[in-house]
Amino acid sequence: MSSLTPSTATKRDRERDSKPKPSSLADKLAAVLPQGFKFAVHHLSTPPTRTSPLCSAPPNERPDKTYWESHFLAVSIDPHQNDAAPQSKRSSPGADEAKDPEPRRQVLVFAVEIIIFTTAFQTTFFVSKADSTGYLPLLNLPKGTPSPIRQVTSTFMAYLVVHRRRKNTQLVVNLFARSQAQYLFPGSADNKGKHVLDDWGLVRWWCRVLNPLLESQKEESWGTARGYLIVPGLEETEMRAFIPRTPGSATNWIIGHPMERISHYTREFDWVPPRCLIPRYPDDPKSRFRDELDEEASKWKQSMGAWKSVKTLGQFWEMMAFRQECSSGQLTGFIWLVFDPIETVSPSQTTPESPSSPKLPIPSASFEASLPTLPPATPPRWRQDISANTPQSSPLKLFPATPAKPSEQQSDTTAKKLKKKKKKKKLTGPIVPRPPKVKTQQRNYILDRPTTTAFYYWPTEGRGDKILDESEYKRVVDLLLQLDFSSLDKATSSTQRWISEAGMGATWGYEVAGKRASSVGQANGVGRALGNITNLTGLVRKKSALAAGDPVKGSDGVVAQTQANGAVNVLGAGLVRKKKKEGEPVAAAQVEDAGADAEADARGTNIDTPKVNMLGAGLVRKKPKLA
Repeated sequence: MSSLTPSTATKRDRERDSKPKPSSLADKLAAVLPQGFKFAVHHLSTPPTRTSPLCSAPPNERPDKTYWESHFLAVSIDPHQNDAAPQSKRSSPGADEAKDPEPRRQVLVFAVEIIIFTTAFQTTFFVSKADSTGYLPLLNLPKGTPSPIRQVTSTFMAYLVVHRRRKNTQLVVNLFARSQAQYLFPGSADNKGKHVLDDWGLVRWWCRVLNPLLESQKEESWGTARGYLIVPGLEETEMRAFIPRTPGSATNWIIGHPMERISHYTREFDWVPPRCLIPRYPDDPKSRFRDELDEEASKWKQSMGAWKSVKTLGQFWEMMAFRQECSSGQLTGFIWLVFDPIETVSPSQTTPESPSSPKLPIPSASFEASLPTLPPATPPRWRQDISANTPQSSPLKLFPATPAKPSEQQSDTTAKKLKKKKKKKKLTGPIVPRPPKVKTQQRNYILDRPTTTAFYYWPTEGRGDKILDESEYKRVVDLLLQLDFSSLDKATSSTQRWISEAGMGATWGYEVAGKRASSVGQANGVGRALGNITNLTGLVRKKSALAAGDPVKGSDGVVAQTQANGAVNVLGAGLVRKKKKEGEPVAAAQVEDAGADAEADARGTNIDTPKVNMLGAGLVRKKPKLA
């Protein structure tokens, strides 16, 4: 049995890790996509990279060490997958062998970009962009089928949340909803099949996308899970109209912002300037307003964490309603989902017992005696005594660090002196040149990163099918913004080019066949969803049977009359007299019929028509007109 050398083994392990593994994302997407239809999924991601902190640190404090990770999910379809398979072409006119049929061409229908920011205290998901091309109706989905775009978005976000969850770490999902004709697909606004939601519909749509994530993760052993919504310029009662009407939405959603709740500085200082609570997200109106407030304040004010005009978070959101992005005639929404971990409180953190508070039962005396004596700890994590008005003094730490002992200070000074005394060794002798290292194989250094650190968690399951560095990822996304999706032919060629260049000429991505059964009735051929059917059998009043002598009008306009024995006596066309409309000219045939009826009356032969006394022209007195 041959043994492998360490270099060969590591090389094979590295090649095995670099190959795309079957992800559980495919199974989750297949469960929500409609049955009988196929979708192609392309998932790009970047490794965790060091970036600038989201929030500014309070005065005399170090900013948080922050890492950035990008995810891009694109879904494409074959617009002709329901058509008959293309016929194979012969290699030559007289050859019997046939070539393989040409592969179907895909067209992108939806894409979403999510950026993950991680620190030692928090994991933040920011939905950067989401857009569709409008070519999804080419699949001819049955009426009543749930929107695949909404299902894919909610499933993808839940997938990332599950695989990026860290123990005892807060998790936040944040996005900014603003209606626009196109975000990621240039020219898609010219497509008549694209349905662009208005400002009210887009905010409501995102709340419906995030609500299943909130309700599902609330059962996954989180301490608390809350959703927050702010629409600048609207009252609280008007904002509640956007929240989905579910049994738990009244307690799961809060009208307001969680800025103080998601900042760990509020648990360390007596107060925090609002400048240190507003995060910097890419392409976010809060960040742009924050930068403008920084420019108008002096450097001394910025070092103190203060602004010139805005003093509190309440003033910040009041002024946000007058910003151009929020007051240009369209509504904009800010949405957060905050998941707090379950925290264990030590006995020293509990407050003194009050006479009214019940005492918790203890299983036995040995259990009480076995409790270790813990050192003094910090108060509970969430404090409710944060004042709304920001004072004008510098923030003070609630729990200052203990001063170092004199012995420790002396040891530090001696170590610094030893470092200064050490000098570099003077090199002597002949200079021996180093031979150059020849690169014999291509190595992907992106994967040579730790999976778990104190600042991020990068599991294999949550990575994309293709992992790129930050520069390559930016190039691929920028390429999509330069293509054309105005027509189906242009969108198909643009999709083929984007997939080819993103994969560097190699095929990548995977196909997902939907497994979700449609709830549309197939028996009657009518595309309507089968909801709750109301039985009105006992409430419908049947029409009573026709009695003898009742007139009946047929489909051809012939009036019939029922007899006692059930037979129908059909009247002739000449016996039916229609009412003349006002202003309608009288036909010549009708005049002749009227003359014939008058002669029959004079002779007494017209028995069915009642006799009418006709007055002469001299016996009729007209009423004089008033001047």
